[in-house]
This record gives sequence, C-alpha cells and structure tokens, in this order.
Amino acid sequence: MIGKLIGALVGKSASRHVSGVNETSGALLGAAAVPVVKKLGILGVIAVAAGGYAIKRHLDKNERVTPAPRKTAPA
Repeated sequence: MIGKLIGALVGKSASRHVSGVNETSGALLGAAAVPVVKKLGILGVIAVAAGGYAIKRHLDKNERVTPAPRKTAPA
C-alpha cells in the first residue's frame, strides 16, 4: 500500500516533465507501475528498460535519415 502511494507521488512529479500527461494520469500510472515492477522482478525491469532504449535509438535514427533531394532536369 505504501509502495503504491510512493509510486503515485513519483508519477505525479514525473508527469510535469512529460507532455500530454497531466498530474492525475501520472499518479495513476505511477501507482499501477508498482505491482508490475514487483511481478517482473529486477531482470524484467532491466529487460524492459533495455528494450525501451533500443526502440528509442531506432526511432531517433529513422528521424535523422533524410531523403536525398530530387534531381530535376534542366529546362
């Protein structure tokens, strides 16, 4: 019970740094994350973090790639 309260407080404060998430949603997500973390264990949390990091790098890499400019025939 105390873990969920702490998770809600952390989620509420973290929501201030994330666009599109208000304080209530952050608190609910923080409270819901506590049982998920308990169920996954330390190795599961590490795996989820590594997967999230890999997805972020992949998406950032795709954003950086810009298509080459089209060549137009001289008029």
